[in-house]
Amino acid sequence: LENSLLTQPWASVRFGESTFLAKVCFRDTGYILLISDLSSVWYESADSEAVRQRSKELNKRLTVHVSSFLNHLRNLMCPLLAGQPGATTAFSCHRSPSGLRLHVKSELSGLPFYWDFHCCPAPLEMVFRHLVRPLIQMNLALQYQVQELISLLLQKDAEIEDYRESGATLSRDRLRTEPFREETFQQHFMAEVRSGAS
Repeated sequence: LENSLLTQPWASVRFGESTFLAKVCFRDTGYILLISDLSSVWYESADSEAVRQRSKELNKRLTVHVSSFLNHLRNLMCPLLAGQPGATTAFSCHRSPSGLRLHVKSELSGLPFYWDFHCCPAPLEMVFRHLVRPLIQMNLALQYQVQELISLLLQKDAEIEDYRESGATLSRDRLRTEPFREETFQQHFMAEVRSGAS
């Protein structure tokens, strides 16, 4: 399940005043949920037996096969992660020193349906695999891409300058551009990052 979770994208979700990043993977035999507020990371991995026990505690009037129960949970969580939670579904969360509890209230077969995700702090290895390593890899890829684009812009400027020195002129003056200045670009970019962060 955790390996399958690696392929799932992070999604931004909001519970009350709090915003989180979350991703989840469901199978007929259980699920794994990873959720973070970017200062802490929590997770829950539950197999079919754990789901069966908790469903009996929370939904005494419902008698549904575990795989159907998990499928219903998937159908509640996927719209939430896509930014379109169901109109009849309510989510809330409660943080404590021991972890995070995500409460779901909905309906199943016309009866009230309740579920609690009991998330505990994620181990460092899981945080590294799902959050730190992908962020570093993406950052390195973007740095490489920026350097490639800067190099291309400088080559284009040299090509344009060569045309000018050969006597070429623009047929439309509005297409004229200023030569690219890498230092100015970097300063402007960092200023934008700082203002976005604040």
